[in-house]
Amino acid sequence: MVTKIEIKDIEFGGAATYRIVVKGVLEDHWSARLAGMTISVAESASGSSHTTLVGPLRDQAQLNGVLETLYDLHLPILRVEEVGGEA
Repeated sequence: MVTKIEIKDIEFGGAATYRIVVKGVLEDHWSARLAGMTISVAESASGSSHTTLVGPLRDQAQLNGVLETLYDLHLPILRVEEVGGEA
């Protein structure tokens, strides 16, 4: 059985605001290397931590650069979502 899920169309050519969640702790000084995104860290009741980055990115190339940096830091990426259009 095929389930159809409606998703919104995303324009990949322009600026947008993104929220990226990674497993682990990322310190504030990484903000400059991550396109100036705001960094916040939360800890669950079980003691595991995750970091949320939020901020405007000018295009997909800049988003890719942020994601590659997180990958190079060995931080598992849990979620990437567009939270606003034109940044």
